Amino acid sequence: MKLLMIYAENFAYQTRSRTLETVEEYQEDKQIENVLAGFIQVEKEDEEKMDKVETKLIKNLKWAAKKNNTNCILLHSFAHLSLSKANPDSTKKIFDNAEKRLKDTGYEVYQTPFGYFLDLDLKAPGKSLARVFKEF
Repeated sequence: MKLLMIYAENFAYQTRSRTLETVEEYQEDKQIENVLAGFIQVEKEDEEKMDKVETKLIKNLKWAAKKNNTNCILLHSFAHLSLSKANPDSTKKIFDNAEKRLKDTGYEVYQTPFGYFLDLDLKAPGKSLARVFKEF
C-alpha cells in the first residue's frame, strides 16, 4: 500500500467523471475543513494481507491526524502512486472497514466518491508534518 497524507485547512472536491461502470452515477460537491486527507493506493499484493494492511493504514492515519491536531480524516482512492493496483472491490472493502473502525474510535471520517475522477481544491499549510508519505 502507498499512502500520501496531506493535512488541509480546507479540502473541497466535485465529481467530474465516473471511472468505474459498477458504481452509481451521481454528482457531489463537498468541502471539509481541518482534515487529514489520505491519498491511498491499495496494491495487488495487499489483497493477500488485507487485515494487516488495513490496520497499518488506520494507525498511520491516526498518527498523522494527531500530529496535525485534527479529528477529521478523509479517505481518497488515489491509484497513481504505484503501477500495482488491487481489485476495486478489495480497495473499497478496505476503505469501508477503515472508515468504520476510525468512526468507532471517535474520528469524523469521510470518503471521496469511489470510482470517480474529481476536481480537487485544497489549502495545505507548509509545515513539517502536513505532508507525509508511507509505504507498507
